[in-house]
Parts: sequence; structure tokens; C-alpha cells
Amino acid sequence: MNPGLELVWESLPMLARGAGYTVGLSVGSMAIGLAIGLAVALARLYPLPGLSQLASFFVSFIRGTPLLVQLFLIYYGLGQLGLRLDPIPSALLGFSLNIGGYTSEIIRSAILSVDHGQWEAAQSIGMSQPLTLRRVILPQAARVALAPLGNSFISLVKDTSLAATIQVPELFRQAQFITARTFQVFTMYLAAAAIYWVLSSVLARWQTGLETRFSAHVRRG
Repeated sequence: MNPGLELVWESLPMLARGAGYTVGLSVGSMAIGLAIGLAVALARLYPLPGLSQLASFFVSFIRGTPLLVQLFLIYYGLGQLGLRLDPIPSALLGFSLNIGGYTSEIIRSAILSVDHGQWEAAQSIGMSQPLTLRRVILPQAARVALAPLGNSFISLVKDTSLAATIQVPELFRQAQFITARTFQVFTMYLAAAAIYWVLSSVLARWQTGLETRFSAHVRRG
């Protein structure tokens, strides 16, 4: 067997373990980030005194600063202030806040894209604003937001490689460990890139399937 392929084969357990951390971080951060994004989007659309300004500041800060800096602020910065978090909770918090800032704009735009007549029609049959939002507006906004949210999730999977800088043993960090021991830089980083590619391709296929089902549901409706 080719020495490079043999090394990759022997390293698969470590790479698979790292990929598990990558997937776990991605799914957890996306779930929390969507909740944050929805809350921030609603705070900006239906402002309460002070809350709308705070939400706008949050989005501006998240979109205006690098993700790596945000991770360092949480992992290293909070530690200096007496709030020390382990690497994985730090990464989960950092990625969740980051994706929450970006998805909030996607969700806000999707809600605004729903025709205002939908609100009026729902109110005319006695539905309250929260009920209208939950049963009428958000389902339609979800269809609009699906593609950009899917793209954000795929980007998040790749962005988790930055967690290696704060000692999270995800896929890229495992490749670094193996490279430090074997000095096979090209081989191991190419193997890591291939795994990221496979993960992203699987997610892209899943996203396409969801969009197809949504489109079919709309046509039947």
C-alpha cells in the first residue's frame, strides 16, 4: 500500500473522532444559533424600548468582527475576567453567538418577505399577533429562509476548524496532532479536507432534498 494511504488508513480512528466533534459542534451551535437568531430577529422587528437597540448592536458586533477574535474573547478573555470556560463550551458559545447574529438577518428578511396581506387576513378572522406569527408568517418565512440557512450551516461545519485554535479536538486539530508526529503535512491536511468536503456534500444533498419537498408541498397547496 502507498505509504500516504497507509498513514491515512491508520489515522482514520483519530480523524473520525475529530469529525464527531466537528459534527456535534456544528449541530449544537446551529440549533442554539437558530433560537438566538429568531429571538434577535423578533426583537428588531417588534421593538421594545432598549431591546431593539441591543439586538441591533449584537448583530453589528457579530457581523463586524472576525469569528476567530470572538472565540479568543470567550476562551481567553473571559478567563482573565474570572469566568473560565473549557474549550468545548467556549467553542459552542462562540459559534452559537456567531451563527445567531447571521441567521437573525436571514430570518428577519424572510419574515419581511411575507406579504402584509397575510397579517390582515389572519387578523380579520380573529387571530392574535403571536398566533398569526406562529401559524401563518413563520411557516411561510421558513420556506424563504431554508436555502440561506442551509448555506450557513454548511459554512459553520467548515468554520469549526477554527476551534482547533482553542484546543478543541475536532477534525482539523486531530490532523494537526498526526502531522506533528509524522511530518506528513500534505497527506494529513488533504485527508482532513476530503472529510470536510464529504460532510459539506452530504449536507448540500440534504438541503436540496428539503428544498424539493418544500417546493412540492407549496405546489400541492
